[in-house]
Amino acid sequence: MTETKLAVSIKIIAFLLLAYVINPAAFASKAPSFELPGDSGLISLEQYRSQVVYVDFWASWCVPCRHSFPWLNEMQERYGEVGFKVIAINIDGDKARAQKFLEQTPASFDIAYDPEGTVADRYSLKVMPTSFLIDQDGNMVHTHKGFKASDSNLMENMIKELLDIERVN
Repeated sequence: MTETKLAVSIKIIAFLLLAYVINPAAFASKAPSFELPGDSGLISLEQYRSQVVYVDFWASWCVPCRHSFPWLNEMQERYGEVGFKVIAINIDGDKARAQKFLEQTPASFDIAYDPEGTVADRYSLKVMPTSFLIDQDGNMVHTHKGFKASDSNLMENMIKELLDIERVN
């Protein structure tokens, strides 16, 4: 490769990286839509357009999910009134297992059920739990695999940034 072509390639890469840093949503893909049965009726992603949505896939056998639910409850309580919505999608084939989990680990956010894994497949689910942060325009702006308490400030800062609220320390 000649020096000129190399310089042009470097400039293009630098431009794309800068564009991503300035506006990551421009590089985001649309979140797959869904409509699933939930504890409070049908739940669809479309009904929360114009809000920041945190879609969390979970299962009754998932140990990290037991740790993530209290944090999800806190986020829903803290930011629900300013345009934030948590939707937790259970993938257990047996709803009774999910109900038992919820008796032990209550949720103050919407629970939806995907026993056949149709929506999980559309989201290319590989790890449990996996969460998707979706902006007000329906773009997936972040995917988070697993749950570690040490990631909670980072995740909360992303939520606050999308909601246009001051960042956490």
